[in-house]
Amino acid sequence: MSDQLAYVGMGLMGLPMAKRLLAAGHRVAVWNRTAAKCAPAVEAGATLAGSAAEAARGAAIVFMCLTDTKAVESAVFGKDGIAEGIARDAVLVDFSSMAPEATRDFAARLLAERGAHWLDAPVSGGVPGAEAGTLAVMAGGDAAAFARAEPYVRAMAQRFTLMGPSGAGQTTKLCNQVIVGSLMCVLAEATRLATNAGIEAARLPEALAGGWADSKPMQICVPRMVSGTYDPPLGHAYTMLKDLDTARLLAMQKGSPLPMASLAAETFRMLIAREGEEADALRIFTLTEPQGREQP
Repeated sequence: MSDQLAYVGMGLMGLPMAKRLLAAGHRVAVWNRTAAKCAPAVEAGATLAGSAAEAARGAAIVFMCLTDTKAVESAVFGKDGIAEGIARDAVLVDFSSMAPEATRDFAARLLAERGAHWLDAPVSGGVPGAEAGTLAVMAGGDAAAFARAEPYVRAMAQRFTLMGPSGAGQTTKLCNQVIVGSLMCVLAEATRLATNAGIEAARLPEALAGGWADSKPMQICVPRMVSGTYDPPLGHAYTMLKDLDTARLLAMQKGSPLPMASLAAETFRMLIAREGEEADALRIFTLTEPQGREQP
């Protein structure tokens, strides 16, 4: 476990994940397009790299968590990107979420150009899961590369599952987002109904614990909605909408109906139109507020 590691992307998820690697005693080089975002990781013991290529140089495993397909392509194959520094037979573990087809294309290109392996490994669990090391990670790619990455991923996640070949992790994440995105909207409705009907909505998680309506989103999201706790954000509205739109595109290609997820996507689109892309996804609760009443 003494290999040099790299982590590219110090956003809401990447920073706490990198800090968990450092807390486990690993040597980690970090890079982010906005260098200032690396400061907390550097304070925790990381080495600041001058580019993504520099971070990847000499690393046995390179981790990455970025916003979308365009950001991933730029960070890997752009000027001073990961592909310029990654070693032959190294493993790139991509925690970003994107279309399965794009992941397969990128994986094939990295293998052909650099002889390095790509694992698509999107995560579920949000910022709390990243901080606590309780994320669920669903992977696609080569079994040998998965086995090499697993000891390190276990420092950041409680579950790391190989779902199949390249792209399988991204497909599994889209299924996850169909469930989570739709559930967030349903929880907002139920919480507003409780509030408008005069019961203490904050006690819903307690009252429903252990029943069929209980879930981790119920226990985490409802208290935040009721109290109006949106800072720091649980996750950005843009990220959820991106994933739901990707799921809808895949569903159209496969002839799979997604009526509930489609409604959820339009709900998040309304939130973004009103509050911007970086609004906390849980602020969909404010969309249920009748006009003339204060919003938390």
